Amino acid sequence: MRTQVAIIGGGPAGLLLSRLLHLQGIDSVVLESRDRDYVEHRQRAGMLEQGTTDALRDSGVGERLDREGLVHHGLELRFGGAGHRVPLTDLTGRTVTVYAQTEIVKDLVARRLADGGDVRFEAEVVDLDASAPRVTYRSGGETRTLDCDYIAGCDGFHGVSRPAVPGLRTFSRDYPFAWLGILADVRPSTEELIYAHHDRGFALHSLRSSTVSRLYLQVPPDEDIAAWSDARIWDELAARFATDDGWKLHEGPITDRSITPMRSFVAEPMRHDRLFLAGDAGHIVPPTGAKGLNLAVSDVIILARALAERYATGSETLLDGYSDACLRRVWRAEHFSYWMTTLLHADPAASAFERRLQRAHLDYVVSSEAASASLAENYVGLPLE
Repeated sequence: MRTQVAIIGGGPAGLLLSRLLHLQGIDSVVLESRDRDYVEHRQRAGMLEQGTTDALRDSGVGERLDREGLVHHGLELRFGGAGHRVPLTDLTGRTVTVYAQTEIVKDLVARRLADGGDVRFEAEVVDLDASAPRVTYRSGGETRTLDCDYIAGCDGFHGVSRPAVPGLRTFSRDYPFAWLGILADVRPSTEELIYAHHDRGFALHSLRSSTVSRLYLQVPPDEDIAAWSDARIWDELAARFATDDGWKLHEGPITDRSITPMRSFVAEPMRHDRLFLAGDAGHIVPPTGAKGLNLAVSDVIILARALAERYATGSETLLDGYSDACLRRVWRAEHFSYWMTTLLHADPAASAFERRLQRAHLDYVVSSEAASASLAENYVGLPLE
């Protein structure tokens, strides 16, 4: 079997890349190790930069996003018993949109199948050759080989693509806390996201729809999720979101819960021969800045442009510059995510002096238009080069 671009990974990065290539008349095959139901229902990110929503619309998968997505013009930083709104749109002219990654995947899968695209679920890649190039995978009890011109590694942090890059340089930081995240069938208690800094730990109130809330609590990285009953979760959330004016948190049935470690990670370069890394295969950010999914989308937009130039003109100039172009954006997002994480979380090892510095920094961010504008500019997403 042969195709022009073999795409390893059927998440939003791999599926969007396949769709973008299709629009340029470039053939691809998507190989996803999990079944379709798993891919369409695994809970992931849900905050989209304006550039990401624009890209989804431009690629023809924005209809349901525009109908169901929740457009936000601001966010709230909450600390010291009070909320402080950061007016994102007033400061930048741009917006963000809440629309779950699960829904993006459903939209992209439906679109690719309607296009006649080749998306192969339960196809586990067991080997790849970046020079030939070739991908070997196992499906339906058989081992098969897919020859191609290029390979796109969109298979996440634990995939096979990154280990296939020799001489890789990696940079990482593990944080002394994790997030306990829940989905709850209850209308959100807020119209815009609330990022809460509290001595007991960080909390985040996000949304999934007008009837579903997504909330997070800072917990130790080795926390046992079984120790958190529904009542304990709601009590702790209420304590961390509490304000002096008596703001109330709506409670409801919890339908999903998980613990996510906090990590920063970058691999360089993001290319080896004819293999290109994209999304979590090349970098991880702590979720505080809402950058993971958005970085994956920007990676595949850059890669799709480079491949389109290669097939249209024969030039590999953009392909040669792919890693550098992606990494400039990645490192900016890494810094912003690190900054948001250290600004808002309670470090268990912090001294009293460090905690007072953190509070002073929060006061500055919400009282200075320049500081608020810097947060807003990075949060809504920098323009794609």
